[in-house]
Amino acid sequence: MTDDAVERQDGAGDDDGLERLWTPFRMAYIRGENKPTGPDDDPTGCPFCRAPKLPDADGLVVARGTTVYALLNLYPYNSGHLMVCPYRHVPDYTDLTADEVAEFGAFTQTAMRTVRAASNADGFNVGMNQGAAGGAGIAGHLHQHVVPRWLGDTNFMPVVGHTKVLPQLLADTRDLLARTWAGLAG
Repeated sequence: MTDDAVERQDGAGDDDGLERLWTPFRMAYIRGENKPTGPDDDPTGCPFCRAPKLPDADGLVVARGTTVYALLNLYPYNSGHLMVCPYRHVPDYTDLTADEVAEFGAFTQTAMRTVRAASNADGFNVGMNQGAAGGAGIAGHLHQHVVPRWLGDTNFMPVVGHTKVLPQLLADTRDLLARTWAGLAG
């Protein structure tokens, strides 16, 4: 770069008064590192196959069923963002057995009740992205998002700053939701 080019970059290096929130841990997610994309992918690299093998706190697991489990999203859209996953490494909703579909639905309902009881959510976004073309971040292992919403939860940070502010650490959220889930099931 020539000295002339540097001079034409008006403001380069000057303090712009903006704060920056650095999240370098998300780069692995953005790059797609170790993301399985289909049923034939090695499930040993799949975070949804790995999570239920860990202690609940380490895997962010909130509740376990016979065929499915619920866990916190490591990259949440909102506090309390849960996901429901089958234990089996399958990519598509049509791959589930009748028993898995029933428990998948029941866990989704309990996830909503749990978050509502723990944090007074005003509403939810519930859904699954099927396949890479459908927007699935991890297309090789089916998962359904249960995202709590509150009136006015969209503010200038995500709209202007493309930044989400989460008021609670994931470990604390997992503990709260696991206790609430167990209390509702008890």
